[in-house]
Amino acid sequence: MNTPVSETQSTGGVSRRTALKGVGAMLGAAAFAKAIAPLTEWTRDMPAEEFFQRHYKELSAIDMQIILRRLEKETKEQHGVDVTITDDKPQPGVKFGYALNLSVCNGCRKCAEACHIENNHDRPSNQSYIRVFEMSKGSLDMEKGNAHYDHPVPQPDKFYMPVQCQQCEHPPCVDVCPVEATWKEPDGIVVVDYNWCIGCRYCEAACPYHARRFNWAKPQIPAAEINPNQSYLSNRIRPEGVMEKCTFCLHRTRNGRLPACLEACPTGARVFGNLLDPDSEIRQVLAHKRVFVLKEELGLKPNFFYFFDV
Repeated sequence: MNTPVSETQSTGGVSRRTALKGVGAMLGAAAFAKAIAPLTEWTRDMPAEEFFQRHYKELSAIDMQIILRRLEKETKEQHGVDVTITDDKPQPGVKFGYALNLSVCNGCRKCAEACHIENNHDRPSNQSYIRVFEMSKGSLDMEKGNAHYDHPVPQPDKFYMPVQCQQCEHPPCVDVCPVEATWKEPDGIVVVDYNWCIGCRYCEAACPYHARRFNWAKPQIPAAEINPNQSYLSNRIRPEGVMEKCTFCLHRTRNGRLPACLEACPTGARVFGNLLDPDSEIRQVLAHKRVFVLKEELGLKPNFFYFFDV
C-alpha cells in the first residue's frame, strides 16, 4: 500500500499535515480551531493537487512547469485574464540590498501605489507591502510614526520614512514558520510559497517591522488591472488565507530590472543594487553615507538601509 503523499512529501521531515497536528497539540483544541479558521475556509475550494503539492525545494523542473501551467489556467478561469507565471531563480554572485534617502522622500506614497499595482494586490483593501510613516523630526522610532496621514505633503516639521520588508540576514519570520513555507534565498530575498503556507500568521507576529500581510478574502482585481507578468514566489495572485510580503519585486530584479517602487519614486530617494558588486550604486551609498537600519538592537541585520544627506 502506498503511503499518503501528504505524510511523505515534506521538507525537513515536516509536512503540512504533521505540522497542523503539532500546532494543535501546542494550542489546545479551542485555540487551534480559532487559529486555523481562515485555513478551513480556504481549503474548501482548494484543488487536491495543490493540497498534496510538494514543498517548493523538492519540486523538479517538470513538477514546477505543471504547477505553473495549472496556476495560469486557474487565473484565466477565475479572473478572465491570460497571464504568464514563471519561476525566477536567484542569480549567482548577487545579494540584493536597498537604501532610502530620507532627506528627499516627500511622503507622496507613489512607491506604495506602484507596489499595489505591480504585485496584484486586492483592490478593495488597498493593500501594499509599503507603509510610509510621517515622522516628527528628531525621532527615528517608527512605532511613533503616523502611517495614516491624509493632508498635503511634505509638512515642514516632518520627514517621511517608507517601511517594507527589510530582508533580514536573520529573519525571525522564517524561524517561527511551523511548515517552512517561508525561507531566505541565496540572493537575500525572503520568500513565501503561497501554496504551502497554512495561514497561521506566526510570521506576521514575529516580524518587528510589521512587513507581512494576510489575505483575509479572495483578492478582487479588475481584469484590466491585473499585471500579467507574474512569478511563483512573487506577484502572482495570492489565494485567500495565506501570508504574503515584499520580495524586492524578484520577478523584475532577478531579470535585471529595478523594483517598481524605485521606478515610481519622483524624488530619486531609493537606491537598489547588488551588495556583492563593489561598483554598484548601493555600495557607494554604504561607503559614503552615514546609513542606519531600523531596530538595530534586535540583531536581525536588515539589508534595507536609511540615510540623510547630512
